[in-house]
Amino acid sequence: MQIRAGGFSVLPPVVKNLIIINALMFLSTIALQRTGIDLTDLLGLHYFGSEAFRPHQIITYMFMHGSFGHLFFNMFAVWMFGSAIENLWGPKRFLLYYILTGIGAAILHYLIVWYNMAPDIAWMEGFIANPSVEYAEAMFNEFRFSSGILQNYGLESGYANFVEAVNSMQNATADSKSANVASNFMASYLEAYKSAPNVVGASGSLFGLLLAFGMMFPNQHIFLLFFPFPIKAKYFVLGYGLIELFSGIQNSQGDNVAHFAHLGGMLFGYLLIRLWKSKKVF
Repeated sequence: MQIRAGGFSVLPPVVKNLIIINALMFLSTIALQRTGIDLTDLLGLHYFGSEAFRPHQIITYMFMHGSFGHLFFNMFAVWMFGSAIENLWGPKRFLLYYILTGIGAAILHYLIVWYNMAPDIAWMEGFIANPSVEYAEAMFNEFRFSSGILQNYGLESGYANFVEAVNSMQNATADSKSANVASNFMASYLEAYKSAPNVVGASGSLFGLLLAFGMMFPNQHIFLLFFPFPIKAKYFVLGYGLIELFSGIQNSQGDNVAHFAHLGGMLFGYLLIRLWKSKKVF
């Protein structure tokens, strides 16, 4: 293993401070929940078309975590793989790489989210603009409302009123009030639908670190608890990447894991390393 001139550190400064910051943000999230302040909502990465989206979330989301287990395993992996990379590259380049791969992860993830959500958003915007009987019938036949969104955003009673209004429209007993009720509910649901995706965690940057470790130390053996024998880093990274790709294609939303964000961290990490190598940075 090659080490930069400054020497080797078991807990180099950037890795140490990343762990501290992530831990403090997790504790702050728990503490502020009691005062009614939801840091996950404020600092997690919302869909860019949502009213809840803010530009700073592209950075802040990677310092937020949904549970202690989520935080622990991410930070353990940041220490395990990040320490070797920081010792090799130095703190400035390591931190730049960590942040940029986290941003890259967010970009790829939301390109996929936009692609998946665009047809539904178009349906809802069309209904809001024209709450007609034809649109109402097509809505019930082709569009599926999320029970989780209805519950989490307090829209269950509004949905009941919406169904009643649409039924009256289908039975030709509706007046303008029914159309307004249906349109207003759909506007509320549309905003909730766009606000629901909220990504938190350092996983995008972590997968960037995994990619860097595999490229910088391809023949370094990794020992895994669930694997009977050590595996070379290059094969571990390749296998993990393929698993994430397969998982993202098969079930990118159903298991509540941002698989394409992980791949985005790897992709941007690869492009950065190739760029730096072409410029003979290392």
